[in-house]
Amino acid sequence: MNRKRITAKKLKMGVAAAFMLFTSSSLFAQQQISLQEAIKQALENKAEAKKAALQIKKAEYKINEARAGALPQISATAGLTYNPIIQESLLEFSGQRMRAQLGQPWVSQAAVQLHQNIFDQRVFTGLKAAKSTREFYILNAQLTNEQLIENVATAYYQVFVQEENLKTIKASYANTEKVRNVIKSLVDNGLAKAIDLDRTNVQLTNIGSSRQQLINAVELSKNALKFYMGIPIDTAIEVEEKSIEPKPQLLESAVNLDNRTELKVLNKNRELLVFNKKATEAYLYPTVALQANYGWAGMGSKFPLTNGFNNGVLWSDYSAIGLNINIPIFTGGATKSKIQQTEIDIQDLDQDIQNTQQSLNLDYKNAVTNIENALINIESMKNNVTLAEKVQKDTQANYQYGLAPLTEVLDTENALTQAKQNYANALLDYKQAEIKLIKAKGELNTLQNP
Repeated sequence: MNRKRITAKKLKMGVAAAFMLFTSSSLFAQQQISLQEAIKQALENKAEAKKAALQIKKAEYKINEARAGALPQISATAGLTYNPIIQESLLEFSGQRMRAQLGQPWVSQAAVQLHQNIFDQRVFTGLKAAKSTREFYILNAQLTNEQLIENVATAYYQVFVQEENLKTIKASYANTEKVRNVIKSLVDNGLAKAIDLDRTNVQLTNIGSSRQQLINAVELSKNALKFYMGIPIDTAIEVEEKSIEPKPQLLESAVNLDNRTELKVLNKNRELLVFNKKATEAYLYPTVALQANYGWAGMGSKFPLTNGFNNGVLWSDYSAIGLNINIPIFTGGATKSKIQQTEIDIQDLDQDIQNTQQSLNLDYKNAVTNIENALINIESMKNNVTLAEKVQKDTQANYQYGLAPLTEVLDTENALTQAKQNYANALLDYKQAEIKLIKAKGELNTLQNP
C-alpha cells in the first residue's frame, strides 16, 4: 500500500513538472518584417500612394500649361483653293457699266501668325494658381501617406498581438496535453479517476478550439496587413518579434493642431478658391495683345505652285502688325454673379475649416484620454499576469502534495492563459491609442523611422 502511494506521489510530481514545460513554436522561420519596412512597402506599392504621386506630376504639367499663356503663340497656315466658277461683279466707270470677274481660278497662300499677351490678368492669376495647385497635391499626397501609415501600423500591431495570443494558447495546449498524457497513465494504472481524464480532455478540446480561432485570426490580420502594404495576398510574411514598450512621455510634449496635414490641405484649398475668385474678377480687366502675321500668296489662271508671273500667276508677300485692346464694359451682370459664387465657395470652405479644427481638437483630447486609460490598463493586466503565475505555481505545489484537486490546477492554468491574453490585448489597445495620439499631434511620419 505504501509502495502504491509512493508511485502515485511520483506521478503527481510528474504532472506538476509537465506544467512547467513550454515548447516554443517556430513562428518566425520566415523572413521577418519590421513596422518601418511594412510602411516603406506600402508607400512604394499601394495604389493610393502611386496615384497621389501622379497628381503631383500632373500639377507640374498644369504649371507649364499656365506658363504657356504668357509666352508667344506662333502658328502657321497654308492653303490651296480652286474656284471653278468665279462670281462676276458689276463695275461702273464714267457712266458705263461693265461686268468683271474679281478673282482668279487658283489661289494659294502660306502665312505665319504671332500672338503675344502683353497684359492679361487671367494669365498671371492662372500661373500663381497652378503653382499653388502643385503645393496642394503635395500636401494631399502627404495626407494620403499618413493615412497609409496609420492603416499599416494598426494592422501590423494587430498581427503582432494576435501572434502573441497564439503563442500563449499553443504553450497552454502543449502543457495541458502533457498533463492529459500523465493523467491517462494514472488512470490506466488505477491511480486516478476517469472523470479527471475527461475534464482534462474537455479542457484540451476547448484550448484547441481557441487555438484554431487564433490561427484564423492571425491569418486574417496578416491578409489585412498585406493589403495595406500593397503586396500579393499569397505572400508569406512574419512580423518582427519585438516587445511593446509604453511611452508615457508622449503625453508630455505640446501639440500644435495647425501642423495637422488635414488643416494644411484645407487651407491650401482655400488659397486655390481665392485664386479662382481673382481669375473670375480678371474678366473685368482689359486685355492687351500684340498680333503680327506674315504671308506669301499666289493667284492666277493656272496652278500656282508650278507657275509664275509669265504664266499668269502672281506671287506676292504681305504682312501686318496690330495691337488689340479689349475693354469689357457691360456683361449683363454675369461676371459679378460668378464672382459672388466664388465668394460663397470660400465661405463654405471656411465652415469646413472651422469644423475640422474642432474635430481635430476633439480627436486629440480623446487620444490623450485613451492612452492614459491604456497605460493604467497595461499596468493592471501586467500585475494580473504576475498574480496568475503565482497562483498557478502555488496550486501546482499544492497538487503535488495532494492539497489541491486537479480541477484547481486546470483552472489556474486557464486563468493564467486568459491573463496573458488580456495583457496582450491591453498592449494592442495601447498601441492603437498611441497611433491615434501620434496622428492627433501630426507626427505620423515619425513611425517611418525606428
